[in-house]
Amino acid sequence: MSSTSTNVYDHVGPVLQAGTIGSAVVAAIKDLNQDVLVMDRGAYLRVLVPGRCIVTREAIEEHLGRSFRFPGELEMIMSAFKGAIQLTTDEAVWQFTATVGQG
Repeated sequence: MSSTSTNVYDHVGPVLQAGTIGSAVVAAIKDLNQDVLVMDRGAYLRVLVPGRCIVTREAIEEHLGRSFRFPGELEMIMSAFKGAIQLTTDEAVWQFTATVGQG
């Protein structure tokens, strides 16, 4: 999958530190979303999903095999993100928002 052949303008999601927790978050995102694109950059993983990306604490815990403090632990490994984000104690949602008519 080449990044030049994929238009990611309307894709959203987190940039996560590589490691056990990052891998669990990516696996949870893949379970809950379609057309997930993961760019492995060695030290970090850029996750992109068209339009809307969701991840839940419960899904992360299933992959991690332990409890997960949410959103605190997510924020510790998320160095950046694309899109507008909403965080609760149970889920994180990134959404694409077009800025039309601003200028």
